[in-house]
Amino acid sequence: MSKLKVLFDLKKEYYFNSLYPLYREMVKDEQFDIFFRIGKDHKRFLWVFLINEKNRISEWMKKKGYRLTDKTSGFDLVVCGDALKNPEKYGNCLRIHLDHGVGIKTLRIRNIVKQKGYRYHVFLEGQYWFDFIKNLNWHDKADFYTTGIPKLDPFFWGGYYNRNAIIDKIGLDKNKKTVLYAPSYKPSCIEYIKDRIADLIPEYNLIIKLHPYSWGGKYASHSQHRYYEKLAKENPSVFLIGKEDYDIYPYMYAADTIISDTSSVINEFLALGRHGIIYELPYNELKHSDGMPVLSIDPKEWLLGAFPHMQSPDDLLTCVDQALNPTPEMRAKLEEYRNYFFTGLDGRSGERVMTKIYELLSRS
Repeated sequence: MSKLKVLFDLKKEYYFNSLYPLYREMVKDEQFDIFFRIGKDHKRFLWVFLINEKNRISEWMKKKGYRLTDKTSGFDLVVCGDALKNPEKYGNCLRIHLDHGVGIKTLRIRNIVKQKGYRYHVFLEGQYWFDFIKNLNWHDKADFYTTGIPKLDPFFWGGYYNRNAIIDKIGLDKNKKTVLYAPSYKPSCIEYIKDRIADLIPEYNLIIKLHPYSWGGKYASHSQHRYYEKLAKENPSVFLIGKEDYDIYPYMYAADTIISDTSSVINEFLALGRHGIIYELPYNELKHSDGMPVLSIDPKEWLLGAFPHMQSPDDLLTCVDQALNPTPEMRAKLEEYRNYFFTGLDGRSGERVMTKIYELLSRS
């Protein structure tokens, strides 16, 4: 009996987190012949030259034992962290969509809807996104399933992460509370907060995780990382996650609170049941080229009552204190949002996705 050929399409290195938990489930079944395809994942050098990162990514994946291919066609099933680029190259296959971010950016659905004639099976983290899609009358543009999303599973695998071990490994003080600063790249709160993030020193540990685009220079200025490199070098209570470390999850798990803007890490931190901080970026300015809002909700309303909101850098210390010392009302509101945004925070979303995949394969 011939095996079913599966392609995990890794357009960007940092999409790996969204694909790995399903791979972990699928590799248990010997009927699947599984490959990864790596994108170019360009970085910009000296503002002019694009550097292809494919070889570097290929090397670490080969060392981990993943099988790689450059092919796109001839697969029974393709798993992706975003809508496929040039979808016609993939031929007639089941398209499994596991979004690389579980935040409030509409791009995740917009990219799918724009590809007319190509059907995706889209796995959502919870009811919030299905309701949003239905309100747009897009619920028939793909097959949507609220199974929970495998990307979040590692948070709930018992013993997979250890907070104290992570803090020890990166050389921070276990006796201090830890703040994770994880701005998006564009739009970003970096340009608003600027050097005021240093106000957290020395009372707190500060972990800084920049978006991959903030390092690359292709989509954002290199100034976005140079300031934080200097800050970390000069302060032992600051740890800057390296540019080649795409995985924010260990640091998110170790953090007591997080500061971000429109990034999906806000909702991912909500999944952990902890209070983060949202920097409110101007909502009216955030539009796609066709006029569609970049965000599914006005940041002023996002997780309001559970996550403190910053309107200016002057709010930084007050918001951190509120997030670390939530009121009973904030805790109750957090649980309300958590239950609406997420389904099955139990480490088994990958299993549920696999169950649906078996069902889909049995029909094809």
